[in-house]
Amino acid sequence: MISLEGVTVAYGGFVLLDNISFHISDNDKIGLVGKNGAGKSTILKMICGLQSPTSGHIDMPSDLKIGYLPQIMEHHKGLSVLEETMSVFGENTKTEQEIARITQELGNRTDYESEEYSRLIERLTALNDSLSVADSEPPEVQARRTLLGLGFRDSELSRKTETFSQGWNMRIELAKILLSKPGVLLLDEPTNHLDIESIEWLEDYLKSVRCSLLLVSHDRRFLDNVTNRTVEIMLGHIHDYKVPYSKYLELRAERIQQQKAAYENQQRMIQKTEEFIQTFRYKPTKSNQVQSRIKALEKLDRIEIDETDNVRLTVKFPPAPRSGDVVFKCDDLSAGYPGKVVFEHANMEIKRGEKVAFVGRNGEGKTTMMRIITSELAPLSGTAKTGYNVNIGYYAQNQEDVLDKNETVFSTLDRIAVGDIRTKLRDLLAQFLFRGEDIDKKVSVLSGGERARLGMSKLMLQSYNLLLLDEPTNHMDVKSKDILKQALNSYDGTLIVVSHDRDFLDGLVDKLYEFRDGRVTEHLGSISEFLAKRKIENLQELERKLPAAKAAPDAGKEARRIEDERRRQETKTDRKRKNRISFLESEIGKLETRMQQIEQILSAPSDKDDVMELTREYLECKRDLDAKTEEWGSLIE
Repeated sequence: MISLEGVTVAYGGFVLLDNISFHISDNDKIGLVGKNGAGKSTILKMICGLQSPTSGHIDMPSDLKIGYLPQIMEHHKGLSVLEETMSVFGENTKTEQEIARITQELGNRTDYESEEYSRLIERLTALNDSLSVADSEPPEVQARRTLLGLGFRDSELSRKTETFSQGWNMRIELAKILLSKPGVLLLDEPTNHLDIESIEWLEDYLKSVRCSLLLVSHDRRFLDNVTNRTVEIMLGHIHDYKVPYSKYLELRAERIQQQKAAYENQQRMIQKTEEFIQTFRYKPTKSNQVQSRIKALEKLDRIEIDETDNVRLTVKFPPAPRSGDVVFKCDDLSAGYPGKVVFEHANMEIKRGEKVAFVGRNGEGKTTMMRIITSELAPLSGTAKTGYNVNIGYYAQNQEDVLDKNETVFSTLDRIAVGDIRTKLRDLLAQFLFRGEDIDKKVSVLSGGERARLGMSKLMLQSYNLLLLDEPTNHMDVKSKDILKQALNSYDGTLIVVSHDRDFLDGLVDKLYEFRDGRVTEHLGSISEFLAKRKIENLQELERKLPAAKAAPDAGKEARRIEDERRRQETKTDRKRKNRISFLESEIGKLETRMQQIEQILSAPSDKDDVMELTREYLECKRDLDAKTEEWGSLIE
């Protein structure tokens, strides 16, 4: 379907991708993995035509429909969530027009055996298939179901898109892409702004959808649940494994181990051969053997061990100036935006040196509280104030909005650095893996992970005593997360971090504030203690919809009545299901018989046969057959 052949991408003297080749086949579900900045997003952009390779080429069918979700995107304004999502169905009109044109052309042609006629039939079938799901139910029903699956509440669908955060607008774009029914899905970190229920919904969708997938993600579980193949980018080269992510890690370790063993065996053999040659080089009786072994060494195919990228971050925050004992305090605080209260009656006190996490579902007010602390947002009521001599360093979740796209990596820091640190900017950037010509890259071409590192490097330009980090690990690989965590553990100032990453927070914070249902609750202790208290395994579990309240102890009779009613309903439902299965099996048989009859006629049509009408009927039968077969399959599972 899509072939990358000898693709190289270079920026000046730096080669990002070096002569890579791989093929994406129908229904491949590929995880594209590698360190931040390895070239994963670049590959997606080249397939979309948004970027061209320095050399090599990418081949794909001209009519292939691609759905691309980038890490960073422009969001539309002015429409409601539902209206913006339904704008995608405008593409169906074009498809219907092309179906009408091809159908008319087929009716006028008589070259039934020609390749062109066969090509038109195939194209018509493909177009009708693309409409089959869309035609099975109204567009608004599809749009609502997808938006609700991605976490929107029904009451939010009429709100304007600009009243939502970047993360929620990303969900709107994702919904539009899924509803467009592309032949290939290219998703770049789709789970960064999703809660657990939305992630699970997306997992189920991607596992069942009939299309190819190229997925970039640092979420190991998500990759394992969705993909069946892993393509690794390492130092400009790729390694292709026909297995999901966890199995790929095992096979990769085995491959490197086998390479090392083969390499060591070969090196021992080479050493012994060279010793033999050196010992007997000048003995006439051994000259034939010496020459034979010299030629053997010259022809030897030398084993090489694949290079691994061991370059790591070296983050160390500057010493924090001493602040007052109370760094931030709020009393009876209510916060939100015009027409919407996010939380109310919050009380919070954060003292010097504490490391605190804000946890909770998306949209409950964690980032809102961050903006209150930085004075970007004023309280609706109550009081909020920072303490004496508090100097805030803020890492915002939306680095693409904070960083100037027209600046280079170096000029981003040079523009705001003052004092002696200006002489050390190159060393500072090297700590964050910007080396050599990397520092001359424009911000606009950086990957999400590179922008995260650049945003973090800005915090090193000044000695802050209060760090506010809003989802700092969203675009970071595992090694980078670990190094940042070590640096924050060593930091002697006060830390407030918003994160959904249990591993990152575990051992880092000693107090949590949970944002839930418009309230803010303090929890003392570690993240593990908090999760144990709540009887959940990870922070994403907080994002599940709240379970219904438990029945009161004295409600046994009512509970039994409800259970009896449930069983009767299940019996009734099961009977309906079996009847429906029988009906569908009968209808499927009739449709298959009729399609066979039409195929026989079209294979040798007479003058009396209306080819155009028969083709239309055949395609309608096929669409109906696909829908009934899919329903039948869902009922017998």
